[in-house]
Amino acid sequence: MKGIHMSDDKKTPVWSKYTMEERAAVDVLAHGYIDFLSDCKTERESVTEAVRRARAAGYRDLADVIANGETLAVGDKVYAVNMKKAIVLFHIGTEPMEHGMNILGAHIDTCRLDVKQNPLYEDNGLAYFDTHYYGGIKKYQWVTIPLALHGVVVKKDGTVVEITIGEKAGDPVFCVTDLLVHLSQEQLEKKASKVIEGEKLDVLIGGYPLKKDDKESVKDGILALLKEHYDIAEEDFNSAELTLVPAGRARELGFDRSMVLGYGQDDRVCSYTALCSMLETEAVKRTACCLLVDKEEIGSVGATGMQSRFFENMVAEVLSACGQYTEIALRRTLARSKMLSSDVSSAYDGLYADAFEKKNVAYLGRGMVFNKFTGARGKSGSSDASAEYLGELRRMMDENGVSYQLAELGRVDLGGGGTIAYIMARYGMDVIDNGVAVMSMHAPWEVTSKVDIYEMKKGYDVFLRNA
Repeated sequence: MKGIHMSDDKKTPVWSKYTMEERAAVDVLAHGYIDFLSDCKTERESVTEAVRRARAAGYRDLADVIANGETLAVGDKVYAVNMKKAIVLFHIGTEPMEHGMNILGAHIDTCRLDVKQNPLYEDNGLAYFDTHYYGGIKKYQWVTIPLALHGVVVKKDGTVVEITIGEKAGDPVFCVTDLLVHLSQEQLEKKASKVIEGEKLDVLIGGYPLKKDDKESVKDGILALLKEHYDIAEEDFNSAELTLVPAGRARELGFDRSMVLGYGQDDRVCSYTALCSMLETEAVKRTACCLLVDKEEIGSVGATGMQSRFFENMVAEVLSACGQYTEIALRRTLARSKMLSSDVSSAYDGLYADAFEKKNVAYLGRGMVFNKFTGARGKSGSSDASAEYLGELRRMMDENGVSYQLAELGRVDLGGGGTIAYIMARYGMDVIDNGVAVMSMHAPWEVTSKVDIYEMKKGYDVFLRNA
């Protein structure tokens, strides 16, 4: 069975190739994915769930292996966590590691509103959280929608208080307000980027005043509730990581339930399928690796982003535990590895057709996407995969019946983007950007096709076994 690629008719439906058993498998994977999207809306939550699944699949904590002076052998499975916001998993293959690894890489951070370090204030009888948006967003999309609060507050004694408000049926939610249309004549004359200013993305959190010292204060009322339910004080916000995200579960979309509507599909659609494939893959020749990282939306910076040395350090530790470490072995392992740097691609939207070049755009429901090169305009900031590597991937996917398409992100002069491929390419390994098509990318609610999710998972399975 051949995959759908650029020489094929773009209108060929992928659904038509499935047996009834495969259609059922598509739904099983999609339902698991919907649960993951709904339950894991932050990096910390995603890592916690990844660790839970990894342990259930027989993976051990690499930190324990190192601390106990244990060794690793063929078939062993380990994971390592970086500051609770990134994770890497290894499945030791039969070949020496310096022959290279097969790596699946994706990111688990998403666009959102972060609560500032001194966030709580009152204005005319209403209490607010001051926020700072994270990642590239259209700010006007974040007003008047129900928001949930996720995150941790760390007290001075080291106590970690986990907070999730707005996801259960009986929970309250929060929102950013907007100006009524009757008074919006001046607002509506502004550019879309200025309709809602960043400093106007403050979140309404309360309006019930507490009587204190003969004064009524809504802020004091909020602080009293926080003390009662979480034993935290206002100063504890100084060492908190709190995030406001769209409230509610991801859902099936369409009369035919063929799509998924949910928050944070960029890039949890790739991270979820990569994790599933990694945990389900049996014996491998080349060591398999799955890397889920933070901070991609702001340049992969910081200690938990791809530009840190965490990944390289963990590869060195695994080599050491396998009795294979030398500096040259580390360099060979990285240089000879092959990677799918997975992130989503912009899906063609007929309502905005002018933004796309139809021959070279990803389409919903046409399978996984390969982006030979990324970057912006004149390929600035591009990672460009070799023709040889792409040819190998095409053969691999075609031989195993994986549907795929090749695409670019929008019209040439409109911009572009990429993911962590350009960082991994520094090691000299074969790496290509790939993912699935997403409609309304970076919006509070994004759209994917169940077919693409399924084909992506199939493609990962093939890659880990055969690359």
